[in-house]
Amino acid sequence: MAEPKTGGAVRSPGRVPLRALRRIRALRQIRDLGRIRDLARRLRPRSVRARATLGASTVVALALGAASFALLGMLDGNLMRGAQADAERQALSTAGLVAAGRLDTVLTPGRDTDFLQVVDAEGRVLAASPNLAGRPALSPARPGKPGTVRGTWKEGPARGDRRHRVVQVTTVTGEGLVTVYAGTSLRQADAADDIITGALAFGVPLLVLTVALVTWRVTGWALRPVEAIRAEVAEISDRDLHRRVPVPRSQDEIARLAVTMNTTLDRLEAAGIRQRRFIADASHELRSPITVLRTQLEVAQAHPDPALWGELVSGALEDTVRLQDLAADLLLLARLDTGEPPPAAVVDLADVAREAARSRRRDRIPVDMEIAPEATVRGSTLWLSRLVTNLLDNAQRHADGRVRLVLRVDAARRTAVLEVRDDGPGIPAADRERVFERFTRLDDARSRDEGGTGLGLAIARDIATRLGGSLTVEDAPVGARLVARLPLADTQF
Repeated sequence: MAEPKTGGAVRSPGRVPLRALRRIRALRQIRDLGRIRDLARRLRPRSVRARATLGASTVVALALGAASFALLGMLDGNLMRGAQADAERQALSTAGLVAAGRLDTVLTPGRDTDFLQVVDAEGRVLAASPNLAGRPALSPARPGKPGTVRGTWKEGPARGDRRHRVVQVTTVTGEGLVTVYAGTSLRQADAADDIITGALAFGVPLLVLTVALVTWRVTGWALRPVEAIRAEVAEISDRDLHRRVPVPRSQDEIARLAVTMNTTLDRLEAAGIRQRRFIADASHELRSPITVLRTQLEVAQAHPDPALWGELVSGALEDTVRLQDLAADLLLLARLDTGEPPPAAVVDLADVAREAARSRRRDRIPVDMEIAPEATVRGSTLWLSRLVTNLLDNAQRHADGRVRLVLRVDAARRTAVLEVRDDGPGIPAADRERVFERFTRLDDARSRDEGGTGLGLAIARDIATRLGGSLTVEDAPVGARLVARLPLADTQF
């Protein structure tokens, strides 16, 4: 029987391919790196106090470490240069004696020199200090030319417990090259290094620990007002908006943060009050026409007299229209309160004002108009029409026999000025801001309600404000004078 053919090498059972082994190793490395990252993330300080303490301690430790190394290096360099100068001075003096032929076999080292030795070109010792008597040449190497060589030996020939700074001076004599070895112990440098190192090893950690403790205490003291602010804000709910966070006396950034927080709480409290008042007023305004409408329907059901149906249906229709107008006003107010960007289309306010005045020619109190040829502003035709309509409705509702609409352009201030005047009882100075509140009705002659919702002026001011303008009540000889100012569009100039 023929053996089956294979297209490649037969993989022995139990062996793992090399590529698979590499992939397993790579996966293990990735897993180990992930574990290291998780560990570093867990060990990372989370609080500002801990991070500030760690940062200050790290900076101080690095600075002190660098300063310590610099100090040790400068000290060791200065002491080593002093020892080298002493050895070099002694070596040059001895080399001068050798060149002059006045060399003694026994040399007396100077006060700051530990040993001396003179060696010829053959390695024979010509002279030496008493502590090197009988010793061979200090170095087996023979210089090939005159010069000076400086170096540090870890163990000196005279005292092996300390480093030595050795100066080797080679000079020319009648018998050839002669080398002088002069060495000075670095015991003072080593002792100073040991003392400074011990002091720094004790002082640097102590100073770093002191800095960490002081930073921890100072940071905790500085962040204490922040914790008080956080704790107070955490306890404030939608029913406790009257509460305020404590303001520290430090007059620093934290104090300004507390003041800003209290200002925000003031706005939230005012918004909550306005919202609750608006809901209460809206409920009251909706309840009245609904109650009347229900009463009319109950009367129609209880007295199925066709002669009464016309009057009842007419009254029900009026209340239905009032409910519809109120719902439309509430919907527009809700849209104005959303904070969405206002429309930015270029609209000719003069055309909007003319159309609003023309539609009232047959009203009980007609509208006289004095309108500029052109006054383009940014907004939307719907919003601007509602602004003019609400002002005219308010004026007609309270006028005795005359309403005047004036539109002019203030080129100096780049604004369009819209005025609506009536000859009614006017608005007292104390109530000139209150009339723009929602569902506000004055207690004087201007409180006559002829189908208004109590939201017209509030909507008009909100529209003017959202379009970057204003709406105010200003002085007038007779009646009321409401003035809206809107910024002109760039195309106006």
